[in-house]
Amino acid sequence: MDSTWSVLVALTFGILLGAGFTVVLHMAERRGQSAARVVAPTIPDGVDQVLDVLESAGVVLDPSNNVLRASPGALAMGLVRNQMLAHAELVELVSDVRRTGEPVALEIELPRGPFGDATMRLQVRVARLGTRFVLLLADDRTEAHRLDEVRRDFIANISHELKTPIASVSLLAEALEQAADEPDQVRRFADRLGVESTRLAHITGEVIELSRLQARDALRRDELIDVDRVVAAAVDQNRVVAAARGVDVAVRAKSRAEVYGDEALLVVALHNLISNAIAYSSEGGRVGVGVIVDDDAVEISVADQGIGIAPEDLDRVFERFYRVDQARSRNTGGSGLGLSIVKHTVQNHGGDVRVWSRPGRGSTFTIRLPLAERPIARDPAEVAEPDSDAPAPVAQDARTRIAAALPAAPSRGDRE
Repeated sequence: MDSTWSVLVALTFGILLGAGFTVVLHMAERRGQSAARVVAPTIPDGVDQVLDVLESAGVVLDPSNNVLRASPGALAMGLVRNQMLAHAELVELVSDVRRTGEPVALEIELPRGPFGDATMRLQVRVARLGTRFVLLLADDRTEAHRLDEVRRDFIANISHELKTPIASVSLLAEALEQAADEPDQVRRFADRLGVESTRLAHITGEVIELSRLQARDALRRDELIDVDRVVAAAVDQNRVVAAARGVDVAVRAKSRAEVYGDEALLVVALHNLISNAIAYSSEGGRVGVGVIVDDDAVEISVADQGIGIAPEDLDRVFERFYRVDQARSRNTGGSGLGLSIVKHTVQNHGGDVRVWSRPGRGSTFTIRLPLAERPIARDPAEVAEPDSDAPAPVAQDARTRIAAALPAAPSRGDRE
């Protein structure tokens, strides 16, 4: 009898244990399905098409603040990094909207990129999208805020700089009239007049370029640009001048890096750095141009040889119309705008430009730009495997890479 009861008890315990395991497995399956829905939520129909046509930068976030969709403008402005919002201020706005349920619209100031101190002012609107998602829209209003200040400074600077060449042209024209019967004097004054008119045209051209950089809508930041192609174009523009001066230009640009921005503007900026290096290099000297990838950034460096730049001038070389050596700048046709154009172009692309120089050892100018963020895949099947042939990021000082292309440094004068 005791054995019979023992069997019945064991059987009952086994049935209950099995039922319990079944319930646990069923609950685990339901939780897994719920977690899967959270991890891979479904975006409302039409959102992708709306983001594609919006002029504003647009971002869609899930309940965990993961970025599910981002327009090209949002990626180009650096609002998204590693499928998360890149700025704590935006995360806070999204959290406020989730908590209150009320849409938010305000203007905030954010860093333009991960490097340098340039900022951008954005008109940001955040609202719920359905019951689980949040939509963030942003418009860049930076230029509207600084337009008046730039206009005042620019007019004052350009008025001062144009005064000298215009006065020279006027005096030379008067001298030509007085020396009409002296062919030698006429030729001498005509040659000088040509020099001054060329200088005036050069200043005017750079003024136009700088005005373009400081104007509204100066930059379309949603275009992917091959950095190596930019370097090749800028170097090719300087080949003839370098050959005429006997300066060798050594290039190392096989990074395969891409950035968002305006290719023509980047070519102009890099052209200015290379042109400066060539113009102030001694005959037989060398200029090195190289590209390296460092974490989430690409660095483009232009290194030259010479006596370097004095420490007291390093902080001012990027100012408009500032020239380290006024006499030398006049001889080389320098206007003092070239490095200012470089600075504004790089800042508009969310980067920064730095200069290293040591008297007696030369100088290196380095442009640092954020790498283009990969688009957010719309379906797991769209996520591409990393390119196995792509070079691994290299964290290395730019001057070390460029120095290999340069022999012992000959003398060089200071630059614009």
